[in-house]
Amino acid sequence: MKLRTGLFAAVAVAALAVTSPVQAKTFKFAFQGDLSSLDPYSLNESFLLGTLSNVYEGLVLYDDKMNVIPGLAESWKTLTPTTWEFKLRQGVKFHGGQDFTADDVIFSWKRAGSEGSDQKVRSGKMKNITKVDDYTIVVETPAPNPILVRDLAFLYIMDKEWSEEHGTTNATSATGDDKGNYANLNANGTGPFMVESHQADIKTIMKRNDGYWKEIPSNVTEVIFTPIKEAPTRDAALISGEVDLVYPVPVQDWQRLDEAKGVKALAGPEARTIFLGMDQGRDELLYSNIKGKNPFKDAKVRAAFAHAINLEAIKQKVMRGAATPTGEMVAPQINGFVPDLNTPYKYDPEMSKKLLAEAGYPDGFEVTMDCPNNRYVNDEKICQAVTSMLAKVGVKVDLLAQPKSKYFGKVLETGGYDTSFYLLGWTPGTMDAENALSSLIVCQNKEAKRGLFNLGNYCNPKVDELTAAVGSETDQDKRNAMIKEAFQILKDEVGYLPIHQQPLSWGVSDGVSVSQRADNALDYRYVVVK
Repeated sequence: MKLRTGLFAAVAVAALAVTSPVQAKTFKFAFQGDLSSLDPYSLNESFLLGTLSNVYEGLVLYDDKMNVIPGLAESWKTLTPTTWEFKLRQGVKFHGGQDFTADDVIFSWKRAGSEGSDQKVRSGKMKNITKVDDYTIVVETPAPNPILVRDLAFLYIMDKEWSEEHGTTNATSATGDDKGNYANLNANGTGPFMVESHQADIKTIMKRNDGYWKEIPSNVTEVIFTPIKEAPTRDAALISGEVDLVYPVPVQDWQRLDEAKGVKALAGPEARTIFLGMDQGRDELLYSNIKGKNPFKDAKVRAAFAHAINLEAIKQKVMRGAATPTGEMVAPQINGFVPDLNTPYKYDPEMSKKLLAEAGYPDGFEVTMDCPNNRYVNDEKICQAVTSMLAKVGVKVDLLAQPKSKYFGKVLETGGYDTSFYLLGWTPGTMDAENALSSLIVCQNKEAKRGLFNLGNYCNPKVDELTAAVGSETDQDKRNAMIKEAFQILKDEVGYLPIHQQPLSWGVSDGVSVSQRADNALDYRYVVVK
């Protein structure tokens, strides 16, 4: 078997980096969806953020093991429980030649909180930023925040001068109708690669930034990204040598790559949880035959759905044994994961029927399910399996599976949370459970910039109280105890329906070594082409 894990690949990078001179090397890869925008605040999606991390940078960076390392900030310290001082890196230039200074940090923070931004939750973690001098800032937080630095890894810094010159001082959502924002189509970061050309749905070409402020292991001088929706076509492109890397690879295709010459499957555990959400906020579902009330407001209905879904069957038949069924909204790699709560809801169709009858739906009901078909590993197949399982207990699901651009444009905040029942995946960018709690699980609160990815508006004031306390508690044992309590409430109320942690599933050429991070980001800094 040629299947290798990401750890092995990362070791290979380290070894090659010592001996490989920086020569003109082109790296070509394909992903199942498009890079929907070049604006780093336009969509809080791991593919977009991971790709743009090669162009834009935060005050801190993640290395290939997800450790926090200095980025555009050389150092930082807490002055008081709610104030941080950051010393910024001097001598850094944006790709357009502009100097990086404190003004760019303050501008970027404000822009990330603008109306069209999908990074409001992150920007909301900071109450104010004060400029001390061109290379020193003081950040004030609403409350003590022990994981602030990790949030800053994905709050990328844009150039104030460039943004003002091109009329892009406010973000425009990648899922909205206005795609003409200059930053959606052009980029000017400080990262190791710069965008040479970007043709949506066709091709994006990046060139190495020869003026980058630090040495990197990669010997790549050009990166060519091509979106290829169909998995068999992606696999064929890899096997033929048209591209050097593809992802995701459906787990059922691992054997095909295993048996092909010159390529291999690259797998590992991903820190992403796939789950189902339900509209629990509206008094009447948008897409259902039940009028005048919302079945999902009843915990018995939510529990009926939970007991109707056979996670083991999804694991074996859809994911070919490669996924890990879960009862929790965060993966084992995430700080705050609670092993005791990870047991999935029991598969029991008869119990589902009983609960539906007790809730007043003895014959079930109809509901539309929103699902992406090019975002997660086997996403549409998972939704099809869920649809079939719910049909057996009397629930008729009308499945609406769409490309991620249309899907996100419908179900996210910018689309008005236009969904009744949906599938989503989440990797906490901070690798801490607080991120999932404050983004997915607390009540929707646009003013406070909390719960903005809680699409179905599950809402429990006690969970909100605990999440706020978790966000400011510096004692790790106390934090974890409160995280556990919040997740226990969520599970008891069946606020969400966790499915599984999906595997990292890439296909790579034998002539390329990469680092496979737990957040599924493709970091060009660690790509080495032989």
